[in-house]
Amino acid sequence: MVHYTSQFQLKFANFGDIHIMKLSENNRWIKLSESLPWDILVKIYSEFYAESGRSSINPRIVIGSLIIKHKLNLSDKETVNMIQENPYMQYFLGLDEFYSEPLFSPTIFVEWRKKFGNEAFNNFSNALLRICMADKIKVKEKGVKANKGKLKLDATVADQNIAYPTDLGLLNKSRERTEFMIDFLFEFVKEEIRIKPRTYRKVARKKYLAESKKRQNNPKTLRSCIRYQLNCLDRNIKSINRILDVLEINPLSFKNMKEFWVIQVLNNQQRMMYQTKSNRCNDRIVSISQPHVRPILRGKAGKKVEFGAKLGLAQMDGFVKAETVSWDAYNESADLIPHVESYKELYGYYPELVQVDKIYGTNKNRKYCKDLGIRMTVASKGKPKTLTRYQKRKSLKEFNERNHIEGKIGQAKQGYGLNNIKAKLSDTSNSWIGAVLFITNIVKFAELQGFHF
Repeated sequence: MVHYTSQFQLKFANFGDIHIMKLSENNRWIKLSESLPWDILVKIYSEFYAESGRSSINPRIVIGSLIIKHKLNLSDKETVNMIQENPYMQYFLGLDEFYSEPLFSPTIFVEWRKKFGNEAFNNFSNALLRICMADKIKVKEKGVKANKGKLKLDATVADQNIAYPTDLGLLNKSRERTEFMIDFLFEFVKEEIRIKPRTYRKVARKKYLAESKKRQNNPKTLRSCIRYQLNCLDRNIKSINRILDVLEINPLSFKNMKEFWVIQVLNNQQRMMYQTKSNRCNDRIVSISQPHVRPILRGKAGKKVEFGAKLGLAQMDGFVKAETVSWDAYNESADLIPHVESYKELYGYYPELVQVDKIYGTNKNRKYCKDLGIRMTVASKGKPKTLTRYQKRKSLKEFNERNHIEGKIGQAKQGYGLNNIKAKLSDTSNSWIGAVLFITNIVKFAELQGFHF
């Protein structure tokens, strides 16, 4: 159940008066507190919570805490401590008095991330955009159907916070985890089996360290070491299955069983790649704890492969949203039509120009844009047209403006951690990604409201 007091409700507590508290009116949290449309944000928030049940935390505290966390790039625990110590932040959260104790447990951030998702933060961003671009969106009410505005599209990867995966490293970690399971399970069957299954862990560990510490890989010795780790892992998996067959009740937790299932799939993938001398396989696992993460080939200088969710981003009037979040690699050209339709739904008309690079210039996208009278910043097919000097300058300027979305991506990655997603699950990671992009939009919103955040 959601309990919330409107931001326009009069308050009688002294904490609500910044003059009595001697708080600076120019503080960024004070200004943002007065500028954000809390009632609209809470209405969007309420759509993701049940109307009945136990009373929840004030939605303004939830939304505000997520803003503080991702704006300052803090951990969950540090966010709670920061709010506890800072009166400006407590004012920003709409509290009626100063609380010297923690407002909530840091673990509740996980529950919030499970409830929210990228869609919720996209709706938050739409609310801010409607306020800042009210004049443009009002055209929808007048029934004007002419195309207006510019839409910029691009794709990027939100890197997960995982160790760089190597075949040898993944096999070594899998072997160590299965050894732990054997040690744990043997305590339940040592009266029946008596002899503990062999793991040769000392030899396997020694071989792994000798190979991993080499300054330069030797393909022959690396392949030999991988084969040994695979054989150890095969033996351990068979031992675990034999012990589980003896037991009437499985003592392993769901988390450990899930990990065991992932390890078996990883073992099969690595065995197949070893036998075929290949470095590719479908749905390749690169993290045991996060098996949903996939390698995404990007072709960037110095970083050809990234590990995380692939985002299809759209920028309009300085606001950016991830319309597509995919954990599998895909061709971003498929994003163009959904992005344009989303623009139409928000503004009431189609964009006049879609600023993209050449990968979006498929026949399907060209035909779609031509039918709707939308221009694209991709070279036309066939014989090049003769352009005037003005047309050349205009075409170059429009294509270069696409770099604005590259700047937004850099802001989100370097400033707010889009290149270091620390959530563990796919749904909580989606929420983390949406929150980071929402922060970049809040910064733009504050700029349009006349202050720096």
